Amino acid sequence: MQKATPTLGVIDILVNNTGIQRRGPLASMPLGDWEAVLKTNLTSAFLMARAVAPGMIARRSGKIINICSLMSELARPTTGNYAAAKGGLKMLTRAMCAEWAEHNLQVNGIAPGYILTELTQPLADDPKFDAWIKGRTPAGRWGSAADLTGACVFLASPAADFINGQILTVDGGLSAVV
Repeated sequence: MQKATPTLGVIDILVNNTGIQRRGPLASMPLGDWEAVLKTNLTSAFLMARAVAPGMIARRSGKIINICSLMSELARPTTGNYAAAKGGLKMLTRAMCAEWAEHNLQVNGIAPGYILTELTQPLADDPKFDAWIKGRTPAGRWGSAADLTGACVFLASPAADFINGQILTVDGGLSAVV
């Protein structure tokens, strides 16, 4: 952060938005796949927040938004490492709130549902899975990255100054129905 601050200026808002997936059954998952997903999806958010938090605490102002996942709450077969990492990110978000709220930092998360990205394209290319997502999601479609913009802008704005430790689900209604 010492190198970035002179170039970029003070960091007021951090959005931790990274993710990888290494699908496979837990019973035979290579340890390297497990560790890569946790390192990218969970540890990187911890490291970035830890780097910017001291400046935010000193200024008594800052917003951290962690991009969690619907799989912070739910899981499917072959997604155990991803669900564990994103579930951990949900709890890391709450732990950051517990430690940093007294310094006027707001730490929240966004839990996207099935968003069409490079990561999920193989799922969308599977006609059976694609039909399942569209049929299971009340909105009847995959989400787009643009669908997350409003939630992110809201959590980064003064309108969310008293919202802390929360996870806002943006999933087209998928988690609201049985």
